[in-house]
Amino acid sequence: MAFQTGAAMLDACVLAVLDSRDVYGYELTVYIKSVIDISENSLYPVLRRLQKDGCLTTYDQPFNGRNRRYYSITGDGRRKLAGYRSDWEEYKKKMDLLLGAAQTASAGSVPAHPVTTTNL
Repeated sequence: MAFQTGAAMLDACVLAVLDSRDVYGYELTVYIKSVIDISENSLYPVLRRLQKDGCLTTYDQPFNGRNRRYYSITGDGRRKLAGYRSDWEEYKKKMDLLLGAAQTASAGSVPAHPVTTTNL
């Protein structure tokens, strides 16, 4: 994929997954990797940062003789996720406008620009 996944996008992805249920680290990594192209090691710093910022908590559960570390979203994490979702909708609309404008322009008709010189 040509588009880079920045830190804010990774934060949003992690929080979105955890919004529905608690997940242990490896399971979270596998799931996110199945959707976007990231390295396996890139999510653990994100998890640590979100935990440090109060967006996540952790707890351990025994599984087959070892502990799995589960991550759980907090109230602060849900508020941050709501902000990311709002920002995403705005960003997506703008990108759809630009990318759709490119299609329209290639068809021979340039759409009216939303900003005029009187707005500047």
